[in-house]
Formats: sequence, structure tokens, C-alpha cells
Amino acid sequence: MEGSRTPPRYGSLESTRWPPAGAGPEDEIVSMADSTTTIDDIEGELFKIERIREILVRRESELRYMMDDIQLCKEISRLKKELQKLIALPENEKSNEEKQREEELVQQIHKLVETRDFLVDDVEFERLREREEDREMAEFLQSKLSKSYLQKASLQPESTICSPPRVSTSRHCSCSPLQHHH
Repeated sequence: MEGSRTPPRYGSLESTRWPPAGAGPEDEIVSMADSTTTIDDIEGELFKIERIREILVRRESELRYMMDDIQLCKEISRLKKELQKLIALPENEKSNEEKQREEELVQQIHKLVETRDFLVDDVEFERLREREEDREMAEFLQSKLSKSYLQKASLQPESTICSPPRVSTSRHCSCSPLQHHH
């Protein structure tokens, strides 16, 4: 065994042998991206992925609100049916338990209707917030695309310059499956 020998340090800067400056072609530097991929391409794809994620998060939220609304409506309907049966009885034939149950049902229905009202308010608040986010994103994209267009246009002969791409300012991305109904 050799006790004085130091083990190699893989990946360490000290053990990496760099060619002297100007000694070799730049082709020796290898990127993970293929040679045709640009930083703008990668940023564009990352932006698309982020936008899809936002759309999915919004859709998940929308579906959760819908599920809560359905459950509340079913419970309200069930309680109303029970209340209608009690109301149908002549007042002088109702027992104290039936009268008490009638009051409980009215209170429960009232509480569920209030809960549903809060849910509807939350949904409307979310829609307004999403609309504002979409407006801000459209403005950002318009400014970014305009800058990008101007940079590319200054590099091209004037005969090849075309109008800048248009960005939809509608509330939803054209690729979005979401459709909100008011």
C-alpha cells in the first residue's frame, strides 16, 4: 500500500487541465443543448411550460370550486326536501321535535346558502385576479416581443422586415381549454 499517494479528485477545478488560451478550436466546448438550440428557444419553451402550469393550476382551482358548489347544492336540496315534508304537515299536528327540526333545517339551509355565497364571491375574486394577471402578461409579452422584433429587424435587410407578431389581449390563452362562464 502506498500511504503518501493522494486519491484523484474527480471534477475538481484543481485537477482539471485546461488548454492554454487560444490553443484549440472552440468546438471542444460541448453544451447539453443541441447546436441549433438558442437561449431564446430555451427561454421560450420554459415560458410555455410555465404558462401551461398556470393554466393547469387555474383549472384545478376551478374544478375544486365546482365540486364544492355541487356538494353544497346537493346538501341544500336534501335539506329543503326534508323541510318541505315538515312544512306540509298541518301546524297543529306537528310534534315539538318536528317543530324543532323545522327550525334546525331552516338554520342549516341558511348557513349553507351563506357558505355558497362566499364560494361564489371567491370564484369571482379569482376570475378578476386571473383577468388582471392575463392583462399584465399580455402587456409584458407585447413589450418583450416588440423589443425582440426590433432587435431582429435591425439585423435584417429592410426588404425582409415584416410586422411584429400580434399578442392576444384576450383573457385566455388561445391554447387554454379553460372557459369561464359568468
